[in-house]
Amino acid sequence: MEQPKANDAHGPNSLTFLEAPLMAAEGVKRLDRIREQPKWSWRLNLAGFGATIGAAVPVGYCTGVVNSPAVHIRAWCEATLVARYDLQLSASALDLLWSMVVSLFLVGGAVGSVTGASIANRFGRRGSFYICGVLLLLGSVCFYVCRWLSSVELLLLGRLLVGLAGGLITACMPMYHSELAALPQRSKLAPLCPMGLTAGVVVAQICSLQSVFGDEQHWHIALAFYGIFVVICYAPFKWYPESPKWLYIVKGRKQQAAKELQLLRGYAADSEALRAELSDMEQEAKVDSTPSTYLQVLRNPQLRLPLIIVCAYLGGQQLSGINAIFFYSVSIFRKAGLTAQAAEWANLGAGSVNLATSLLGPMLMERVNRRPLMAFSTFFCAVFLFLFAMLLQFIESFSWFAMGCVGCIFLYIFVFQFGLGPLPFFIGAELFEVAPRPAAMSLGSVVYWMCNLFIGMTFPTLQNAWGALVFLPFSINCLLLFLLTIRYLPETRGRDPSDVAPLVADGFKSKCIPQF
Repeated sequence: MEQPKANDAHGPNSLTFLEAPLMAAEGVKRLDRIREQPKWSWRLNLAGFGATIGAAVPVGYCTGVVNSPAVHIRAWCEATLVARYDLQLSASALDLLWSMVVSLFLVGGAVGSVTGASIANRFGRRGSFYICGVLLLLGSVCFYVCRWLSSVELLLLGRLLVGLAGGLITACMPMYHSELAALPQRSKLAPLCPMGLTAGVVVAQICSLQSVFGDEQHWHIALAFYGIFVVICYAPFKWYPESPKWLYIVKGRKQQAAKELQLLRGYAADSEALRAELSDMEQEAKVDSTPSTYLQVLRNPQLRLPLIIVCAYLGGQQLSGINAIFFYSVSIFRKAGLTAQAAEWANLGAGSVNLATSLLGPMLMERVNRRPLMAFSTFFCAVFLFLFAMLLQFIESFSWFAMGCVGCIFLYIFVFQFGLGPLPFFIGAELFEVAPRPAAMSLGSVVYWMCNLFIGMTFPTLQNAWGALVFLPFSINCLLLFLLTIRYLPETRGRDPSDVAPLVADGFKSKCIPQF
């Protein structure tokens, strides 16, 4: 057989000078298709920002709107019960009624979280978002007409309805956003839900000011004002996309999932990137396409550590003292020498700092790993809470201790939003695959609302018993979250949940400490 000549080193199959550029051009085109980046389509932006403003902001709004007009609402409840039922409440009975007004929102949140998994699996992520909108709108109507109809019952019903919506939002919206976004887009979209909750609290503080809607004649408008956001953002509901992963993996509607994915990403019909994403979904569907129940998630040892992380983060966020800080901040500002009105505005300033820092969330989550953000946030939250407790305990000793307390409040709020504020809401979507994700995130949401209720019911009593030292358990809680983070939290930024799951599959024996 004739051997190739020295100058024909590649043998008879070597490319000619004319063929080589053509083959190289084909290779470049193929690589371009493979590396095609997902676009921020208008449907993805609508689902991200529309769902946040139309659902997360109203839930945050309902969290903080009752604080400022509380005196007027209590007086109205007392007068209404006397006028309608000739029922004169004692001081303790009126306190109990007001506790119901506040706590029904939290109870509704816990109940809504329990139903979150079944609703998300049965009706889809988009369907659960629709149900949230209906509940929020009905709650707004109840708030608006309760004063006209002299009905305390409608006030209580409205609080329960918005609580149910809140539970569904915290259980389903981070999952909805995570499943809509491509992997490179996830870090920008994931923090939108907690950002919306924070923005809602600030909007509520503004609307419930005495000079706006928080006076005796307009408090019902303050309670119902969020309905405007719901109506505006739910008007284009038919253009909101469904989760392609839910369509493909849970329901098996592969063609519909491909169409949704193409519209969300801006891919061409013959795009290699589109085929790659559908191939990943097919692989995940082959592993397990049946949604997990609560018992299956609780009994599965491979899911135990990620479930503990999700529940510890969501519950620990509420046990970190953020709501107690806002509850106590007005009195701290008064002790620092501010007038009552100035203290109210300073409290609004603290809420604005909370919101302004949360706006950094998408940028931070895109550029910085989850572990260092959460470790930094929890550690310094523990430090500032400890300093706050000590300065507050001895506030009469030195005049500058009052201003030190104010400084600790603002610094605590600042570092809180670096990790402890946003990350607990969406970390479950990055730790769990599609099948166990709804149940796991619903369980975490239940813990979140139950801890919120626990703080709301016990903090005033503990404050009276322990004084400023009541903030020391909050500091210890943040320290424990810091230790959990540095020991067991795997890095999830830029990783698919199928790649993260094996890192925590061995429970507390898992070796999942990547580099910071």
